[in-house]
Amino acid sequence: MPKKLRIKLVKSPIGYSWDQKDTVKRLGLRKLNQVVIKDDAPQIRGMIRKVRHLLEVEEIEEGGSDA
Repeated sequence: MPKKLRIKLVKSPIGYSWDQKDTVKRLGLRKLNQVVIKDDAPQIRGMIRKVRHLLEVEEIEEGGSDA
């Protein structure tokens, strides 16, 4: 199954450069402790790497159980 990433903003981007603020915004994060689910793609991984000091990231499996 394809993987997804659970991304949580845990530190404010205030005081960091404009491009880091823009990266957080483009990930869809607006408020502290907000969580977004994104596809695991190289472009998303690059954005996460750029602002990794502001985020908490967890890999999750897509889909539910077949019970």
